Amino acid sequence: MVLSWIDWTVLAATLLTIVGYGTWVTRNNKTAQDYIKGGNTSRWWTIGLSVMATQASAITFLSTTGQAFSEGMGFVQFYFGLPIAMVIICLVFIPLYHRLKVYTAYEFLENRFDLKTRSLTAILFLIQRGLAAGITIFAPAIILSIVLGINIVYLNIIIGFLVIIYTVSGGTKAVTVTQKQQMFVIFAGMLAALFITLQLIPNEISFNDALEIAGANGRMEILDFSFDLENRYTVWSGLIGGTFLALSYFGTDQSQVQRYLSGSNVKNMQMGLIFNGLLKVPMQFFILLCGIMVFVFYQFNPSPLNFIDASTQTVLVSEYGDDYRSLQEKQNILFNKKKDLSLLLAKNDSPELIQEISALDSIEKTYRLKSKFLIKKAVDKEYTSEYNTLESEVASLKSSPKSEDYIAKSHELKTLYASAAKDTRTNDRDYMFIRFILNQLPVGLIGLLLAVILSAAMSSTASEINALATITSIDLYGRNVKGKKDDAAMVRVTKWFTLAWGIVAIIIACFANLAENLIQLVNIIGSIFYGNVLGIFLLAFFFKRIKGNAVFVGALITQIIIIAGWWFNWMPYLWLNLFGCVLVILITNLIQGFTKNTD
Repeated sequence: MVLSWIDWTVLAATLLTIVGYGTWVTRNNKTAQDYIKGGNTSRWWTIGLSVMATQASAITFLSTTGQAFSEGMGFVQFYFGLPIAMVIICLVFIPLYHRLKVYTAYEFLENRFDLKTRSLTAILFLIQRGLAAGITIFAPAIILSIVLGINIVYLNIIIGFLVIIYTVSGGTKAVTVTQKQQMFVIFAGMLAALFITLQLIPNEISFNDALEIAGANGRMEILDFSFDLENRYTVWSGLIGGTFLALSYFGTDQSQVQRYLSGSNVKNMQMGLIFNGLLKVPMQFFILLCGIMVFVFYQFNPSPLNFIDASTQTVLVSEYGDDYRSLQEKQNILFNKKKDLSLLLAKNDSPELIQEISALDSIEKTYRLKSKFLIKKAVDKEYTSEYNTLESEVASLKSSPKSEDYIAKSHELKTLYASAAKDTRTNDRDYMFIRFILNQLPVGLIGLLLAVILSAAMSSTASEINALATITSIDLYGRNVKGKKDDAAMVRVTKWFTLAWGIVAIIIACFANLAENLIQLVNIIGSIFYGNVLGIFLLAFFFKRIKGNAVFVGALITQIIIIAGWWFNWMPYLWLNLFGCVLVILITNLIQGFTKNTD
């Protein structure tokens, strides 16, 4: 799609204003206190907005809306533990960090344990946050490259370069200052998008009718009280796993810790986090609601089987083109039925209608999965060969439907069929919202929404590379390299590390490949490391008999087990946070007890 000059103007003016303002305001940062902790001048609302902006990456808007479109509002349960975590951090973490006057969270661990524990946790942070920084750039870049026809490498460089300019120049203060503007753009853009989407829905469909139609399609099921570990998002996974994830993220992740350490006093730090805790869940609910309203829009307007246009074009010119066209015709017939039933439901709240709509939605999901399967076969010859071979094996065993071989091979075939939806060329969940923006929204608003996506990417990336540079300069360089380390030297070194990590993030973005839903992928990376790190901090807070050697060895063993648990899919990723936290505490206590006995 070719953007109008108005959209390009809105987009360019928004981004350049943010970058220019951040660079200008923070141009005179001379001391490490100014550069790394923002001069400790931030007020609570600035801290709250900065913390929210750090979380609100482009992934939030692209993936969360796509999640709502595909699965509904249940994802909001992921955030149920966040307010609980905010209270604990305000009562325990913040007073301690402030009293010790630390620049990083990991400084505390050296005071409590030893240098190697501090260095280990710093390295774990650098690994997971370094990967996440690259993905934060890559997420909007890959999508925008496809819809706008711009080379993804160029987009990675542009996004990364814009972030590097003001982050290198002004450090933490520049990040904090620009995030206020970025959050304004984000809120304005999303409000405008929701308003326009509601206007695009037929006039006879009220907002309540829209919610009812979404509910009939299973998109308004917010709360799930089941204890099913196969279900990623339940009330319990959100309250328990989500609490531990939020404790780890906000309490030990430097990209967040650095945001509130810039506060002028303890009260401002605490109020900033409480402000974030109170607003975050409603904000995510609102973003999910945008996705729901887009879903309702497509109940009255034809939608493609797959939202990745390039993939659709590929399958249409392949040997599976006729099958895909036939599937699209079935989808069109189904759409007309759903449209008529949705109009009837708006006039007559009938359980029979709801049941019928729900049944049609299930059929539509099978059509969409089959479309991904056909695309996968068109773009991946190895997959096609593997599937055809396995299909033949199942067919040869069909005469013995109760045999173990038939049951096992059938399950394997179903799993392989479903895996077609996880390819980057088939998984269109993250493309839905951007395609809707480009095809349905008016001129000017398209540019604003693109600015929202890129502003979100920049705000998160800036926080990440700012934190990465701080950890590298303070926790690794400052503690392990001898030489001159006055204020001027530390500011200079931190700027060089900021530049280096910005370049690393761009490189990772250029080589990234996403098979998962983007927001899930970022949270998975965090969950692999966060639980272990949180456990180390809890050991420091509450287990006074634990020494440095025990926690160091315990943390290493735990990290290996957690990676294995993720690799072999022992549990949903949210539970890895709780598992890692409890495991490092248990293993460390066992090691400490054994050490005492041998001594």
